[in-house]
Amino acid sequence: MGLPLALLTVGAAPFKQPVVDQPAPPFELTLIDGTKVDLAGLRGQVVVINFWATWCVPCKRELPLLDTYYRLQKKNGLRVFAVTTETSLPLRNLKPVFAAMTIESARRIKGPYGPIGNAVPSNFVIDRAGRVRYAKAGSFDLDDLNRILIPLLNEPAPTS
Repeated sequence: MGLPLALLTVGAAPFKQPVVDQPAPPFELTLIDGTKVDLAGLRGQVVVINFWATWCVPCKRELPLLDTYYRLQKKNGLRVFAVTTETSLPLRNLKPVFAAMTIESARRIKGPYGPIGNAVPSNFVIDRAGRVRYAKAGSFDLDDLNRILIPLLNEPAPTS
């Protein structure tokens, strides 16, 4: 089950997923604590947006891996956001999961991002310059994370 379409669009724009090797469309995340984070504020960092659900078996393996990877790489400019696609569970039921994670948990995203083909997990990776470098349904394993993220983390941040 994906997020309601209203949460995945900005205004009345049609839902169109970001395209790899193109500039990342703007988005705004509402974190669990109510803080807002947008793409412009993340410029210069490598960003992973992960869509997951509690009922998703691959998500249960991927989230701890992403969390550990983030703890090790955040000093190098990595930001990871886990966006829950749960609409059937009250937020209070998810708080223990969020409290156990270092990665930032979001309850909502505005913008053309969401589970790819309604599949979870789905992941988007945005480079330091704000370009989409990865967009696929399916879970990461450690080899994927190293292959995709290490080269991006080694790129210099844009100067302007």
